[in-house]
This record gives sequence, structure tokens and C-alpha cells, in this order.
Amino acid sequence: MIASETKRPRNVDWKSAAAILYGDWGTSKAYVVGLAFAAAGYSSFWLIAAMCALTALVGMNYLILCKHYPEGGGVYASVRHRSEIISIVGAFLLIADYIVTAAISALSAFQYLGVGHPEMFAAGAILLIGGLNYFGPKHTGGMAFLVAVPTMLVVVILGAFALPHMGAAIHNLQPLHGGFMENWKGFVGIVLALSGVEAIANSTGVMKLDPGSSDAKPSVTKTSNKALIVVALEVCGFTALLGLAMSALPGLEVAGGDVNAPGAEGVRDYMLRYMAQVFVGNSLGAVAGHIAAWTVSIVFGFLLLSAVNTAIGALISIMYLMSRDHELPPVFSKLNSYGVPNAGMVVAAIIPMVLVIAVKDMAGLADLYAVGVVGAIATNLGASATDGKLGLFRWERVMMFITFLIMLVIEISLFVDKPAARVFAVTILAIGLILRGLAVEHAKRKEKAEAPAIATVTMPIPKFQHEITTATGAPLLCAIRGTGRTMKFAIEEARETNRPLYLLYVREQPVLAEGDRRRKWQQDPEAVRIFTEASDLADGHTVLPCYAVSDSPADTIVDIAATVGASRVILGGPKRSGLISALRGNVIRQISQLLPEEIPLLVYS
Repeated sequence: MIASETKRPRNVDWKSAAAILYGDWGTSKAYVVGLAFAAAGYSSFWLIAAMCALTALVGMNYLILCKHYPEGGGVYASVRHRSEIISIVGAFLLIADYIVTAAISALSAFQYLGVGHPEMFAAGAILLIGGLNYFGPKHTGGMAFLVAVPTMLVVVILGAFALPHMGAAIHNLQPLHGGFMENWKGFVGIVLALSGVEAIANSTGVMKLDPGSSDAKPSVTKTSNKALIVVALEVCGFTALLGLAMSALPGLEVAGGDVNAPGAEGVRDYMLRYMAQVFVGNSLGAVAGHIAAWTVSIVFGFLLLSAVNTAIGALISIMYLMSRDHELPPVFSKLNSYGVPNAGMVVAAIIPMVLVIAVKDMAGLADLYAVGVVGAIATNLGASATDGKLGLFRWERVMMFITFLIMLVIEISLFVDKPAARVFAVTILAIGLILRGLAVEHAKRKEKAEAPAIATVTMPIPKFQHEITTATGAPLLCAIRGTGRTMKFAIEEARETNRPLYLLYVREQPVLAEGDRRRKWQQDPEAVRIFTEASDLADGHTVLPCYAVSDSPADTIVDIAATVGASRVILGGPKRSGLISALRGNVIRQISQLLPEEIPLLVYS
């Protein structure tokens, strides 16, 4: 068998990475500014400014993590080599974060769209998006870019219309009221704006390598730094600007935890829409103000629903990874025909859907939100800061440890002051640890049961003709999904033209665990069945089996075609409906765009 390394394609540039990060991190301003005003009224800017400072500090720490973890620096991956238990706790806190991300993003989207009973629409949207993930829709940087760019433009334009009102904002701005503990509670209540920063660390494994680096010694500092700095500047700068501009709005009143405005009640959960209506309306008239308000609603609605899809996809991926590592029951790693774990997909949709119906309120979800994201960040920073094998400069280690202490204090405050958050986090951890215990016990029983069978049963492995010298032409490469006419055509074509044939079977999965990277085709029953039939059809002609496990088949096929020096790539025609192709992406089109011009593509249909 040709030695083909299973690896993720590094095709995400800094713009795509920034778009992916912004799709999660950038959504927070949609609801944070309103929640801050509900907590502190016209003195809320000081809480927002402190939160933005903390966000910038956390961002600086994640610049360091991205530098030292170019293969993925999320809490589960980066902490696991230190302690499995700590990594598991961090992972379940991250799962709690993703669950509430899906719920709060969906609810906020329909709050902005102004529908009645937004929690029911949010639940329906979560269920629909979760169902679409059955087909494994591709969450690419390109799609994230299409959503992020209009949102950033709308935010910049809204900020420009807010600038003439800065004088009124400063005039209305009040100092913080009450004692330190009261203001600390208000601050802790809005730190959910930190959510999303883990996305940049999780993405380093697919970022383009820096010039001069290689797969053996990867470095993605230039890509990650650009992406994180650009998004952090937008998130911190414009959240602070809009938080200050909010003080220019006259007549806002806090009532029962919500915010009422003249002629509009309950604007807390769609504050940016109300700001657009007032600021643009004052400059260009009432009609323009209403158009601006709906523009903000629609753009942020799409961004927030995109964040729902991102959260559900992240939930499916982390549960799959943990199942492959025997930290969750094996049902979470059983894939459907589209390479998606059905159990993970169901859990990732049902739990956020139930949560948004049960809680209904943005403030209630915000309390649950913060405990997960703060806990995950604290776990990641604490484990990394105290890792003596991690080559940190002294100032980096000190800054990271201080940030960890701040996050730890915030997490403790959330546990003490937010009973619902405490119950939610403890419930997620308890269920997760119980599932881990069941997974470990299942793995032990399976290992014990399979030991005698392995000693007595040997799977028949097909024999191939591997001598390329028996075929003199330039090699062909045929990528197949199974046995059928395409494979037969490729073998006949190779025999008639006296060319060696590389027969490639790609096992598609949404995310790759460590064991997947080392898997051979002899360990995959489906691959054994396909190559056995191919061996019989070849009847002595030179056929070389290729096998890879990939989360991006198009990139893998093109990479192997270039590696073996294929003179032609043969693919089977599409068998899926137009809807499924739209959800998953057209692999044939992707390959044709990626394939070098000197390698022709033949589609057999």
C-alpha cells in the first residue's frame, strides 16, 4: 500500500480564520450592551470598558497559545498531555459553553427580528440547523466570510452614526453606583463576551503554515496573529464605542431587569437595533431610521444563526473526539453515511432546544453562558501557564497565570452568586463524568472480549500486484466511494493503456482523532471489501491501494494525486440530490478548482 499520511488540509488563511472567529466572538455585542445597561444603567459603560480590557487580555494569552499549539490549542487538546481529568473537566465546561451558545444565539437572533414568542422560533431554528447537520454541511471559512463582512460593515456604519452623539453620551454618563461587590456582580454578569475566543485556538490545525515552516515543524503565528488581532480590535473597540454611545439614548429606564425606551419597551435584547433607529433616524429621518433598524436586525440575525450552526458543529466534533479517546460512550463516534455521528448530532440539537424553551430569557441564559466559557478559558490558561515543558517566556507565563487567577475568581463568583449557573455546570460535569465511567468500562469489556477473537481469527486481506514496472505508462488515480462502475472503468482504462492504477478510498469524518491518523485500510472493513473486489477485477494488473481518513476529501484527493504524480484523476459522477450537494459542497467542483492544470480530471457517469 502506498504510504499516505492522514492529515488535515491547511487551507485557512488569516481572513478566513478571522471570519470564523468573528462568527462566534463578534456576536456578543448584540446582547452584551443591553445586558450591561440592565445591570448598571447610565454607568454601564464602565463595566463594558472593564470587560473589553479583560477581553483584550485574554486575546493576548490566546496569541501565545496559538503560537505554541499549531496543531490545535483548544482546552481539550492542549491540556490532555498534562492531565486527562483536567482536560475532561475543561472539555465538559466547553460543552456547556457550546450548548448555551446555540441557545442564546438563536434566541437573540429572533429577538432582533422582533417575532412573537422568540423562544419557540429559536427552538425551531436550533432543531432545523441540527437536522441539517445530519448531511454534514461544511462550515468553511468562505461561508463565514460572507456572513462576517456585512456584519462588520454594519457595525462600522452604526459606529459612524453614533460619533456625533458622543457629547451627549459623555454628558449622560454616570459614575458607578454602590459598593465594589455590587459592581463586581454586574461585571461578572457580562463577561460572556469572552465566548468564542477558543475558536481561534481550535482552528490552528487547519491554518496555512508560515513561510519556512513545514508539517514536521509547523508554525501558524502569522495567520493566527493577524486573525486574532483584527477581530479583537473590532470586538473590543466597537463594543466599547457602542457601549458609550448607548448613554446618549435619552429616557432609557431599567424595569424588572429589562430596559424600556420612549415608545419602545423591552429594548435590552435588541439594543443595537434601537440605536440604529435613533441615531440614523436623527440624521436622515424616520424612514431611514426604520430601514437601518431592520438592516441591523437582518444582518445580526444571520450572524447569530451562523453562530448556532458553529456551536452545534463544535459540539458534534468535541463529543466525537472524546468518544474516540474512550472518554464518552462509543455511540458518539458511530458515523452515518455522510460521516456525521448521529448521537452527537441529536444531543447537540435537542439540549439547546430544550434549554431555550425552559429559560426563555436572555439574562437567564447569560448566567448559564458565562460559567462554561470562563471555566474553559481558566482551565486552558491555568494548565498552560504551569506547564514547565511549554517554552513560554517569563513574561508570557506571568501574564497567563495572572489572567488565569482573574478567570478563576470570576468562575468562583459565578458559582457563588448564580445558583442556576452552578446547577447547570455541576449537572453537565456530573453527566459527563458518568458517561466517561461508562465509556471506560465499555472499553475494558470490549478489549477483554476481543482478545481471544484476535488470536484465532484473521481477516482475509486481498493481494495486489505492486510491481509498477509491469505497467509502463504514467499512473492513474481513481478516487472511489465504493465498488461499482467507476472502479471497473478505471481498472479497464489502466489495463488498456498499460498504466499503474492508484485506487484511493477516503473515509470522510467531521473531525480526526489521533487514532484516525494512524489507521490503515486493513483496519477498515469497508475498505477491505472494496479492495478485495478491486484485486479480483485487476487480475494481476498493477493496482496500488491508497487509503486516508480525512475531514476534507477534496484536499486529500488532490494532495495524493500530486504526491503520486498522477497523469489523470478519475471520479464517479455525483449521486446525491442538489440539496445535499448544496449543504455539503460539490466535491467534484472543489477538486477541479484545486487540481493542478497539468492533471486532467475525468468524471465517469
